[in-house]
Amino acid sequence: MLLTTTTILAALATGALADNPIIQTRYTADPAPYVYNDTVWLFADHDEDGSKTYNMKDWRLYSSTDMVNWRDWGVVMSLQTFSWAKSDAWAGQVVGRNGKFYYYAPMTRQGASYGIGVGVSDTITGPYKDALGKPLVANGNIDPTVWIDDDGQAYLYWGNPGFYYIKLNKDMVSYSGSVNSISTSSLSGTFAEGPWVYRRNSTYYLVYAGKCCPEDIRYATSSGPTGPWNAKGEIMATQGASFTNHPGVIDYKGGSYFFYHNGALPGGSGYTRSIAVEKFTYGADGSIPKMVMTDAGAPQIEPLNPYVRVEAETIAFSKGLSTEPSSDGGMHVTSINNGDYLKVKGVDFGTGASSVSLRVASASGGGKIEMHLGSLTGTVIATCAVDATGGASTWKTLTCPVSGATGKQDLFFKFVGSGSGNLFNWNWWQFNKNATAA
Repeated sequence: MLLTTTTILAALATGALADNPIIQTRYTADPAPYVYNDTVWLFADHDEDGSKTYNMKDWRLYSSTDMVNWRDWGVVMSLQTFSWAKSDAWAGQVVGRNGKFYYYAPMTRQGASYGIGVGVSDTITGPYKDALGKPLVANGNIDPTVWIDDDGQAYLYWGNPGFYYIKLNKDMVSYSGSVNSISTSSLSGTFAEGPWVYRRNSTYYLVYAGKCCPEDIRYATSSGPTGPWNAKGEIMATQGASFTNHPGVIDYKGGSYFFYHNGALPGGSGYTRSIAVEKFTYGADGSIPKMVMTDAGAPQIEPLNPYVRVEAETIAFSKGLSTEPSSDGGMHVTSINNGDYLKVKGVDFGTGASSVSLRVASASGGGKIEMHLGSLTGTVIATCAVDATGGASTWKTLTCPVSGATGKQDLFFKFVGSGSGNLFNWNWWQFNKNATAA
């Protein structure tokens, strides 16, 4: 099914809830997935609400171990990180090396054109700090992608206009030689921007946005990291409400995944985009199949364990919610209004739960959380009233009885309350097993 805003709205109305786009608490664009410590870390820039142009100020991070439930880690780097930056927190990519993580990202410089900066952090979750105090390269191009080859040589590529690369030194914040221009003539004039370079077996892949504008996604292959690149075909045709697209490709837990963005959420457009993902299988010859945008997304790899603490900002799909940094640590869910909901997919309750604990904060109370199985109108297994805790940053742990939670189920948290405005803030949840099931 082609994913459009109409499709999403219809799905919400019928309860047949979609899982693409994978982030709904804000608009996200330019996915940069990275596999580390058995987890997919999804770096993204994001469009501010109501944007009519590229109004982008920071970079954010999400993670998943099952490809359907994504945890929000918040802002890990922003324009304020770089004293030389003026605007345009656009598409970047992260790679780990030397016990550190390096975030390559383009920005418009103060009084000049685009430059690519480097953020560095000791942990993948940041925060990232300016590694150089100036751009690493500044030839007016954008959309960096980074690849470390098996021989240890690291390459930084970027493009629009043109297509370029440098050989990074082992410190990852300097380079040897000059900026090299890569010919795109063999791509039949289709290269536009958004390169994503990687290697699979002995073949190097260049996945890119082509035919601007509107853009499609295409790919080329080579026997070496610097080309020549041979055009192979289209991966994803122009679709949806966004006139741009941006690829990210990874292998994870035995599957291959293609990330992209579109304008599918309500209010979506070419300037308010959202990240989505599809699972795919390479051909026997290493070819990438042509894909369409779906509202189904990738299948779940493994069930979610409800008997450990789960951050409330771990979401498969949601409506009306936002997230923000929490005084209780990490991030929490906010902007909770009557009728909003949060879906967590594939929760494995086993032989049963006796209760659920939730960490909440409320200035005025008057709200409650209903927990449904299977759909928004499915069986209610628990209802927790959220009374005033003494303030929106005064946290309290509630424990409520649970009945009928068994087996593997999609879990819906539905929020009910009177009045307007945020009913309460919510930091985490955890179910507790029946005594006979413990």
